Formats: sequence, structure tokens, C-alpha cells
Amino acid sequence: MPDKPLIAITGASSGIGEAVARAFSRAGHPLLLIARRLDRLEALGLPNALLKKADVRDRAALAAAVGEAEARFGPVDMMFANAGIARLGDIARQAPEEWDEMIDINTKGAMNSVHAVLSGMIGRKHGTLVMMSSIAGRKVYPDHTVYCGTKFFVHAVSESLREYLAPHDVRVIVVSPGIIDTEVLDHVKDETTLANYKANKAAIGGGISADVVADLILDAYQLPQRAIVQEIVITPTRQKY
Repeated sequence: MPDKPLIAITGASSGIGEAVARAFSRAGHPLLLIARRLDRLEALGLPNALLKKADVRDRAALAAAVGEAEARFGPVDMMFANAGIARLGDIARQAPEEWDEMIDINTKGAMNSVHAVLSGMIGRKHGTLVMMSSIAGRKVYPDHTVYCGTKFFVHAVSESLREYLAPHDVRVIVVSPGIIDTEVLDHVKDETTLANYKANKAAIGGGISADVVADLILDAYQLPQRAIVQEIVITPTRQKY
């Protein structure tokens, strides 16, 4: 069994999830990598990694994945509740089914990820929850209505969890990136919204690498357990809002 504790990551097949998987693997941690695209997880080729195809909306599947990984590598010491989707669009024209998808994945999926490890961390009085939010969880943007709502939810739940878990020495870190180079635009179907987003991204010289975010998360995790970076807010230098 590896010397370092187990790290669990949802949405690990691309973007910040993939970058965090690589960063923690380089640091010597065994991994539980969860995503809906198993082929993408396999392509990472990371050692000491249990790869599970699962949807974060499936609470039982997440619990089963955590149980299997812990039997192999020991307790999950960090859960990165990263899986999320951005269906940006004009709220008056957007299909409500896109709202449902964002609400279910970004909010219920985050809570399912927490639930899979929470009791174990409390019992051990050790652990870290890293909650993926967004700069859109701190302020609102045009055509982000429901997406912003889901990320404000992550902020609110994280604040409550942090207060609840502090006496148990369990940390809750919120990650709130601005424009990062990921596949987030792949989920945007509204052509006007997509064009505006791309124009704004180009105007500030593009996004920043997901590796930068991953390194910050690793640095925050590696602090002594009694020290916590409560929130990481990172944007391109030129991103003013």
C-alpha cells in the first residue's frame, strides 16, 4: 500500500480534474479517479489509480467506488468534488432540461461526493474536502443564470460544512477559478452566448492553464492539517470581473 493517503477526484477525465490527478500522482498519492468517460481516464496512464466510470448523480455508485478504493489504498484523505457542467445560455430561450442537468450535476453531484467520504473523515478526525465552484459563485454574469445559482449553492454549502467540520479537524476548501483553458465551452449550445464568451476570453489574452490551478490545490492540501486555505480564487491577470 502506498505511503501517502488516497485522493479521490470526480470529473477526473479532463480540465482541472485531470490536472489535479496528474499533480497528486506526481506527488506520490494513490488515486480514485471517477468520470463518465472511462477511456479518458485510462489514457492518463497514472500509477496506483483505481478508475471508475460513474455519474456523480448516482449516489450509490460513488459510495461503491469509494469503498473499493479504500479497500485497496486506505481511507480517502481528500475528495475533490470537481465534476460539473456549464450549460450557459439566455434564460428565456434556454431549455429547462439544461437547467435540470446543471442543478443535478453541480449541486446534487457535489453533495453525493461529500456524502461518500464525510462520515469516514469525521470518524478519523482528518481529511479535506475540495469543492469546485467558480468566480460565478461569487458574482453573476450574463447568460449564467442557473450556472451561477449552482455555484452560489456550492459556496453556501461549503461555508456551512466548514463550520460543521472544523471541530472534527476536517478542512473544506472552495476553488473559484475564472477563465481557465478547459473543455467548459463544449457544453454551451447557445451560439450568441458562446460567441460572447469566446470574445471576452480573447480580449483578455486567453485563459490560464489548468495545471496552475492544480498546483495551488496541491499546495493548499499539503499545508499542516490545522491550517486551511478556505478559498482559492484565481483568474487571468487581465480578467477584471
